[in-house]
Amino acid sequence: MSTSPAKFVWYELMTSDAPAAEIFYRNVVGWQMQDAGMPDRHYTILSAGNTAIGGLMALPAEAATAGARPGWIGYVGVADVDASAARVQQADGKLHRPAEDIPGVGRFAVVADPQGAAFVLFKGNSDAQPAQPEPGAPGQVGWRELHARDHKSALAFYGAMFGWTADEAVDMGPMGTYQLFAAGDTAIGGMMNKMAEVPVPFWLYYFNVDDIDAAAARVAAQGGQVLNGPHQVPGGSWILNATDPQGAMFALVGPKR
Repeated sequence: MSTSPAKFVWYELMTSDAPAAEIFYRNVVGWQMQDAGMPDRHYTILSAGNTAIGGLMALPAEAATAGARPGWIGYVGVADVDASAARVQQADGKLHRPAEDIPGVGRFAVVADPQGAAFVLFKGNSDAQPAQPEPGAPGQVGWRELHARDHKSALAFYGAMFGWTADEAVDMGPMGTYQLFAAGDTAIGGMMNKMAEVPVPFWLYYFNVDDIDAAAARVAAQGGQVLNGPHQVPGGSWILNATDPQGAMFALVGPKR
């Protein structure tokens, strides 16, 4: 286990229509967008204010042919990508894409936990820590949620891998337990057992907005679909789950004005 808990450091959308997705998220979440200037592909940097939070790119043709669908994936910062990828495999996780370098940026590997939820291991070329935004700042990622087959064994895996620990557990009645997890002293997300009709475990990412009702209206106006919500969660925030026009699932969190 690392000496300090690992954290999510980047969020990436791979989509079937990158120009359309840029328009959708610019209008719904309010991100600023800039081309990364990569020589071999078009990659758009998504920024909230002065802080880059993620990227957007077209789903590679070979991935689409293999059955991949548009979706978001999170990058977890680690000290050694190769060693971490080996540990994932030793814990019965999967290696989807072996470790490789992004010139001038860092090293990454695409993996999945033992239950099948995918994420990326990442080590940047620079050890400099970015400035931390204000909690709840619009456009930032406010929450991370794992829909697992078994949230208890999932937390054991991520705890061993990244040093995440159990925080408050919320009884959701027939839906079971919602287990918050922390990286250090701060809860950064939750884990729960997925609904029976959901085919595979997955990570869901919540983007901060300044008005949940206005954001819900923007999702619909831009061609997305609100799947459920807005509804209030413990702590007072309001959330909704949605899909963008290309079918990628995401969530929003914010206050009611």
